[in-house]
Amino acid sequence: MLKSRVTTACSFAAKFGINMGLPVRRPTVINLHKRRTNEGMRLLITTFVGIIFGFYLGVSFPMISLTKVNLPSSIFSSIDLTYIEDKYSSLPNQALLDLWSSIKGHKGTSYKFNNAKIWVPTNPRGAERLPPGIIVAESDLYIRRLWGFPSKDVINKPRYLFTFTVGYEQKDNIDAAVRKLTGNFTIMLFHYDGRASEWNEFEWSKRAIHVSARKQAKWWYAKRFLHPDIVVPYDYIFIWDEDLGVQNFDPEEYIKLVNKHELHISQPGLSPDGGMTWEMTRRREDIEVHKSTEERPGWCTDPRLPPCAAFVEIMAPVFSRDAWRCVWHLIQNDLVHGWGLDFALRMCVEPAHEKIGVVDSQWIVHQTVPSLGNQGEAEDGRAPWEGVRERCRNEWAMFHDRLAIAERRYYAGLGFYQPNSTAS
Repeated sequence: MLKSRVTTACSFAAKFGINMGLPVRRPTVINLHKRRTNEGMRLLITTFVGIIFGFYLGVSFPMISLTKVNLPSSIFSSIDLTYIEDKYSSLPNQALLDLWSSIKGHKGTSYKFNNAKIWVPTNPRGAERLPPGIIVAESDLYIRRLWGFPSKDVINKPRYLFTFTVGYEQKDNIDAAVRKLTGNFTIMLFHYDGRASEWNEFEWSKRAIHVSARKQAKWWYAKRFLHPDIVVPYDYIFIWDEDLGVQNFDPEEYIKLVNKHELHISQPGLSPDGGMTWEMTRRREDIEVHKSTEERPGWCTDPRLPPCAAFVEIMAPVFSRDAWRCVWHLIQNDLVHGWGLDFALRMCVEPAHEKIGVVDSQWIVHQTVPSLGNQGEAEDGRAPWEGVRERCRNEWAMFHDRLAIAERRYYAGLGFYQPNSTAS
């Protein structure tokens, strides 16, 4: 019993740290001080060795590749690091870092609001995710430099665009026309024969815009390269054939008369000495401008409708900026010759019989050179031009049908029948 009690007491004392008279070794103040001193020395030595190691590591790898650094993508989401590294690979490290700091400094606050997504429904289609202030929805055909400040690229901004659809064989004709153009005109040539480089013999060709696609017609080019948002800087757009004599034509005087008579769609009068189809486009010698005519009996159901009024031909039309925005949408992608388009131009201006006219005091000669017709191919024993002419007629009928169907569907959607179609 006594032995059991002693054992229990010893266990209790050990559990609660009670000294039962046995000698206990305790740390002294001197031992604690030595231990702390040793730990401090170890920390100091480790830090010093780390600094030395980092220095030699940096010397061994002097060029850091930003593209290899694994950083959060949000930091570099708008910067092409590969481009920066390649473009400025010859710069020393400090210069590269300075450049990077400059780029970051000009980013503004766009990344402060990453959680708020940009969505602007009124932006152009497809650009809803862009802030409106960065959007450039329109362009131009001004020639720019590859050096210097962009603001100094274009000293003179032409107000008019003059386009010709050309083959090299008509170079002298085009040269005569271009020489009449002042610095107010941008010159654009559409080459259907693929011989664009041969025009370099003319000094003016070096400042002209050349578009080359073999065996294509004028309206094919116009639909693809004269989008309204591209030609928006120009007050007037001339879309001319290559076989037009301009001895009696002054483009600046023509523009003055167009403005004076408020014509949004026009053409110069045609000399009766050249090829003619319609009385409306025949030049009159006693007036500046005419807007209507008398055609052969039965040709005009209404004196205010084509071909007696509101009508010009497609060989040498001139469009105001606003009129062209409408006409461009009227051109069909696959109907490249544009036949029938002249009868529908009136849909793009109001009132058409006042806004469409022929300028008589500035006139041209239609030389009727079938150069584009010769770009066709002989089939079934027919000459190349015959196949081209057949397609022209077929396109006219197709355009007429498409327009009539479109109008009927539109008016039917409104709930009433429209008996008099524009295409009629």
